[in-house]
Amino acid sequence: MRIKTFIGTSENAVRIQIWSALIAMLLLYYLHLRSAWPWNFPNLVALLMQQIFVYRDLWTWLNQTEQPPGEIDDPQLGFAWQT
Repeated sequence: MRIKTFIGTSENAVRIQIWSALIAMLLLYYLHLRSAWPWNFPNLVALLMQQIFVYRDLWTWLNQTEQPPGEIDDPQLGFAWQT
């Protein structure tokens, strides 16, 4: 793992940033292992970065990437515009 720059330079800030990076890498590797699709790890990370603001089921997307995002079933996530 390479960390190019740190936002904070105190000892505590550097430790927190290193731990955060390690946890993020651990979660990404877990998604990589759980996926049924034969992902290349850098491609998985790049596509997750592209899809981060699109609401969709993560497990469905990991296994069927060609499918467009479906309708939002959760009423709390829908927006009700009042005119």
